[in-house]
Amino acid sequence: MSYGRYKPNTPHKNRDSERPLVGTDTSGEIIYGRNSVMEALKAGRSINKIHFCGEMSGSLGEIIALAKEQNVVVVKQSKQKLDEICGNVNHQGVAAYVAAADYAEVDDILAFAAGKGEDPFVIILDEIQDAGNLGAIIRTADAVGAHGIIIPKRRAVPLTGAVAKASSGAVSYVKVARVPSIVSEIEDLKKKGLWIIGTAADGKTSFYNADLTGPVAIVIGNEGAGMGRLVAEKCDFTVSIPMAGDVSSLNASVAAGVVLYEAFKQRNKK
Repeated sequence: MSYGRYKPNTPHKNRDSERPLVGTDTSGEIIYGRNSVMEALKAGRSINKIHFCGEMSGSLGEIIALAKEQNVVVVKQSKQKLDEICGNVNHQGVAAYVAAADYAEVDDILAFAAGKGEDPFVIILDEIQDAGNLGAIIRTADAVGAHGIIIPKRRAVPLTGAVAKASSGAVSYVKVARVPSIVSEIEDLKKKGLWIIGTAADGKTSFYNADLTGPVAIVIGNEGAGMGRLVAEKCDFTVSIPMAGDVSSLNASVAAGVVLYEAFKQRNKK
């Protein structure tokens, strides 16, 4: 019996190799032009990614500098690629993908739990790449009363329109923090008193026999490979999902739902 490897709903494609529709793509709503992108940054809008072409000088240099100061992912492209992204409009060498909802900080998630007088109940997603899976996990997080979700800035799907749709609106209620390093964040959470519980095929304990109460963060791994090695090594312990069928795998969002509802049951016992 095992937890199994996750399988995404659909094969994951390289987003940067696909031609997006004008105005949207899998990275979120697109805005372009130097003034528009600069004002979005100044206003503190949550931006998933910025693409640019040309030399980083003048107003474009100021945009890139401000983006890096705000830890926004910045990618240099060819003019041809940026033309494709923007639908062959006058983009002035820069385009930004705006998140479907504002990102929170990890401290916001912990403060939210403290404000409710509850032990933190956090979900960490290690490189989930399918928008449907992320949206479904956000929806489940809302249902079980989790205080927030942590995702990485790179090699993972951000908060896009497709994620918002899959969440059935829950993205407006669940705090999602986007961090540079999941490994570093786990170390910080441990220092703040949280137990880190990983989910893995070779987990030492069946999830329903594990103690999921108290201040915890539950880690759900990538659809294909599960948790990364360094992330797994940082977990305090790992749990598995027993299976009786011939196919020893579950969809990432289904696996998350099973474990999160066990946590919900344990945390709400009278």
